[in-house]
Amino acid sequence: MKRVAILCGGPGSEHEISCLSAGGVLSAINRDEYVPILIGITREGKWMSLPLDYPLAIENGALPSVAGNFPEVARTQSGFTVDGTALPIDVIFPVLHGTYGEDGQLQSDLDQLKIPYVGSGGVASEQAMDKSDAKSFFASAGIAIAPSVTVTEIEWKRSPDAVIESIAALGLPIFVKASRGGSSRGTVKVKEISSFTSAMEEALSYDSKVLIESGIDGAEVECAVLEIDGSPRASIPGKVWIDPQYEFYDFQAKYLDGATRIDIPAPFSAEIIEKIQSYALIAFKAIGAKGLARVDFFVTHSGEIIINEINTMPGFTRTSAYPKMWQATGIGYSEVITHLLKSALPN
Repeated sequence: MKRVAILCGGPGSEHEISCLSAGGVLSAINRDEYVPILIGITREGKWMSLPLDYPLAIENGALPSVAGNFPEVARTQSGFTVDGTALPIDVIFPVLHGTYGEDGQLQSDLDQLKIPYVGSGGVASEQAMDKSDAKSFFASAGIAIAPSVTVTEIEWKRSPDAVIESIAALGLPIFVKASRGGSSRGTVKVKEISSFTSAMEEALSYDSKVLIESGIDGAEVECAVLEIDGSPRASIPGKVWIDPQYEFYDFQAKYLDGATRIDIPAPFSAEIIEKIQSYALIAFKAIGAKGLARVDFFVTHSGEIIINEINTMPGFTRTSAYPKMWQATGIGYSEVITHLLKSALPN
């Protein structure tokens, strides 16, 4: 049986969502084939060996997190140790989202351990996490992108007036996004230019680079990509339905309020569904992704498909969009986890 280290938590703003995802993986991993080992990373960056019954679910409205006094996990070039004793691991499943989880930093750290892990490598993760960089890859691969302007903190501080002038052609509404933020944290919808400055400050509190995009009037659609036997496949896409009280698919709507649902299959013609699947695979390959990704699009009223972003480690709870889309495509949650572990392990 293969020993799987499930990593969760981390210093990023999606710490709690990572814990929920790890709880999902832990509950569904095939224990006839795999022995799970739970490793939590605190917000301060300490790695700890957690018991398998560690609470990783929402309890009384409170999100789980990694905290407490548990044995520290040390990382060396020969692998993991706990209290000086080697912790043998065959494969790592790092279910960390956003900063440190999806931006290439964790992947670079794992590369030092020389233990195979699920998901994209450092370079692909970094490219996918930076929305501004990723857009260039998508455009080069022939996928339509929303008009945008990228602004650094230095440019904004030097001349806010020049920045405001540069975005005039984008029209309103616009979305102001932390270029390397996740789960819509650091993303603000701006409907009046008078609120642009506060939106920039919010985005810059998450990142030193901000992507300012034209608002696209269309449906939000997601498509899951999974590598099966070395070949990426695209799921049946789903359309995100958002409670009208929310301006957009923000963090609160995504995770805390039950304010969203995903309608699978997305209510489009077979031709549009096929195009979405095709673009999801093109985006996956353009970024050099591995294992899995969720690719997010807008579909306009005229049927134009515009890519929004790619997530190299999407939310992975039982109720997350990623496993739900695979369920609808005929591959259950446990089976998705098995495919991912197999794709990470050397043949």
